[in-house]
Amino acid sequence: MENFKFSYTLFLFCFLTFELCNRGELRKNFYRTSCPHAEQIVQNITWKNAASNAALPAKLLRMHFHDCFVRGCDDSILIDSTTNNTAEKDAVPNRSLAGFEVIDEIKTQLEQTCPGKVSCADIVALAARDSVSFQLDMSMWEVLTGRRDGIVSRDSEAVAEIPSPFSNFTTLKQSFASKNLTVKDLVVLSGAHTIGMGHCNLFSNRLYNFTGKGDADPSLDAAYAATLRSQCRSLSDNTTTVEMDPGSSLVFDNRYFWTLLQGQGLFQSDAALLTNNIANGIANEMLIFGKFLTEFSQSMKRMATLGVLTGKAGEIRKKCSVVN
Repeated sequence: MENFKFSYTLFLFCFLTFELCNRGELRKNFYRTSCPHAEQIVQNITWKNAASNAALPAKLLRMHFHDCFVRGCDDSILIDSTTNNTAEKDAVPNRSLAGFEVIDEIKTQLEQTCPGKVSCADIVALAARDSVSFQLDMSMWEVLTGRRDGIVSRDSEAVAEIPSPFSNFTTLKQSFASKNLTVKDLVVLSGAHTIGMGHCNLFSNRLYNFTGKGDADPSLDAAYAATLRSQCRSLSDNTTTVEMDPGSSLVFDNRYFWTLLQGQGLFQSDAALLTNNIANGIANEMLIFGKFLTEFSQSMKRMATLGVLTGKAGEIRKKCSVVN
């Protein structure tokens, strides 16, 4: 009888293990046997590029965010448009994305080392983490792997799904909730604006025509608004860029929250965080750097699992910009 119980328990364990693997959930060291050096290759190439381009972390982090908010983290953001389809990459919110050449360099090396094994979706997730981690010389958050690549990419979905810099709090909250992300995730992930640049046309209405009467956004610090007007000379300026975190746009820190609480959030979507008591309270909590790093890591881990394709879903692209 004991032998029967043991055999049944072993059978049940094996069955459940098989089911887990068959479903293909993300897990640690997914490429341990199929491509043992995959994650090291991603880190090496990302760090090499980050060392020569201090703006790279902001670019790859934004790419990862924009990818995950449309069809999940499936690398559909990298697919090129065709004669019959305009892809996400060419949607208005994504036309200023950059860093694609780094992903291509990583993919080329991985295809030479382990052909057909490592997905572009995992590369994007790992490279975003590694680029931010480069500055602090430490792994910022854990990235589980096992994603597969999507085969659909539509510009209309990117326009509909990616949060707009003109959004109010209600819209932002609904957008994140639709992805099973909380208000805390919304506030914490907005902290990514501590690095990177913003185009004038995405916030110049706050300087010149906030309510349609030629006025400025009253929530914007007056001195900061004056500085921005000296850089963005008109509503029609769509080429000039300014720092999202003044004086610290290349350093991943929590300074974004200090400036935000002083009325110096660049976008309307930044200022919107202060219009809700809960979100405002969370922003104040992020003034502690260690707290921000911990919460940012947790929120990034959650975001990186949105709508992932695993198991036999999707494909492993041979080239990130083209469906097999």
